[in-house]
Amino acid sequence: MIARYLIALTLASAGSGAIGAAAPDCSRPFTLALHDHGLLYSADTDTGIDKDVADELVRRSGCKVTVGLMPRARIWQLIESGALDFSLSGIANAERDKFAAFAWYFSNKYYLLVRKDSGVRNLDDFERNDRLQLGVIRSFRYSDTANRLVDRLQAAGRLTQAGGLAPLYQTLMLDRVQGMIIEPFDYPTLEEIKIRDITAIIEFNDPPVPHGLIMSRKALPPAEQEKWRLLVNGMRVDGTLRRIFEKYFKPELAAALVNF
Repeated sequence: MIARYLIALTLASAGSGAIGAAAPDCSRPFTLALHDHGLLYSADTDTGIDKDVADELVRRSGCKVTVGLMPRARIWQLIESGALDFSLSGIANAERDKFAAFAWYFSNKYYLLVRKDSGVRNLDDFERNDRLQLGVIRSFRYSDTANRLVDRLQAAGRLTQAGGLAPLYQTLMLDRVQGMIIEPFDYPTLEEIKIRDITAIIEFNDPPVPHGLIMSRKALPPAEQEKWRLLVNGMRVDGTLRRIFEKYFKPELAAALVNF
């Protein structure tokens, strides 16, 4: 009986994410920025996965956190300077690791969305055709193969950058770009703006890329970063993250995204 009680207490403690001395220091207010991107966050409805994750982090931490909306490029600039404490659904690379720390909460693959009339059947087809333009969101990075394609096309003057998904979809519909890089959070938008019939999806043969809470190294010392990381890990352990993702995806896809 005592053993069962101790096991239950241990699981409850792990699920809480932060207990006792592990709780974040709430002696000052914090800032967190969301970015408008498909199911991650919609500024029109003030809903999305990242909004739900932010709300749960605020609740669990007990800290005062001001949540706002910014373009992704601006978010990275402020994270680097220390003027912004947190953002969400960020991915790491060597440059970002110098100024940002992460707490992973999901992982997903990337895909190339192409116009069917472009004649593209694979990634090489797109790169070989000098007439084709690729659309990307400014400051976004993707999986390794996708990043290499973006960098080569940028060097060749074949990259069109936008501040978000909506203008990219518009340029794709107008045939000003013939391809763009998407992820599962963008799928519902494809149906809403009715471009499914004129496009095809090509998968990058890369493993899923972890995404997480972004923490400014300049604003948060390592010990505090670890406390926030414990909060995120607790949300994974107790099933909270999976329940959040199941609000937006079928259970099988939700599980694949959060179990990595």
